[in-house]
Amino acid sequence: MPMTASQLQHLEKRLHEERQRLVDQLNTFGEEEASDTSENLAGDLSKFPTHPADLGTDVVAEEVETSIATRVSAEISEIDAALERIVSSPLTFGVDEETGEAIPFERLDIIPYARVSVHKQAE
Repeated sequence: MPMTASQLQHLEKRLHEERQRLVDQLNTFGEEEASDTSENLAGDLSKFPTHPADLGTDVVAEEVETSIATRVSAEISEIDAALERIVSSPLTFGVDEETGEAIPFERLDIIPYARVSVHKQAE
């Protein structure tokens, strides 16, 4: 059964909210890097590693941030694809791409870009 117009509107709103939240999260990473750079240019030595272990910690932190940014970027791509689907084919939005069964609205309310039901994803 296709989604109602009000359900589609609600999910489209949720998709935009999630997208904005993730873009803000990505921007936070960029702001942190920019502030680090300006401190370094100003000669602030408080960020300068004083022990070799500090260098390793910094590298790990950068790798974690890069990993998170990659995951967030992928999630934004999924949201963009869902926004495209909701506009281009609203009658099939919320249909499991593998089984053809309806994805419960409750699941879509939590993860509005879901492509498969929770049972199929568990497999």
